[in-house]
Amino acid sequence: MSLPKQNNVRKILGRVEKVGIPEWGLYDIKAKIDTGAYTSSLHCHHIVPLDDNRVRFNLLDPSHKNYNEKLFEVPAFNIKKVKSSNGFTEERIIIKTTIVIAGQSLLTQLSLTDRSRMRYPLLIGRKLLKNRFLVDVSKTY
Repeated sequence: MSLPKQNNVRKILGRVEKVGIPEWGLYDIKAKIDTGAYTSSLHCHHIVPLDDNRVRFNLLDPSHKNYNEKLFEVPAFNIKKVKSSNGFTEERIIIKTTIVIAGQSLLTQLSLTDRSRMRYPLLIGRKLLKNRFLVDVSKTY
């Protein structure tokens, strides 16, 4: 029996992890790790699609401790229909950015949505998790 190659070893994530989005100056954002969700999503408000295939938004909302009123404008990657946890389907703007999770920097897609009623401002779905991480739901961080 041979030992697995080092690059096949996957890091273990808990059901909640701290994530950074360095290009936006956000660090230690609590993220729910959700193997039931396909797409990752980020809590934003004032999401405005622009004519030049860009999108403008504020990250988080005024009630969140990391909110700083900074307005972001980034290229919109796609518009996609997403079924939310309450079962409703809505069109969401998808953007690409690099996140840092468990010490790894990963280019990922995030749908922009209002997650103010959710416990965590960031949801990490299985599209990002697949072939990279294992999830132990009995652990956090």
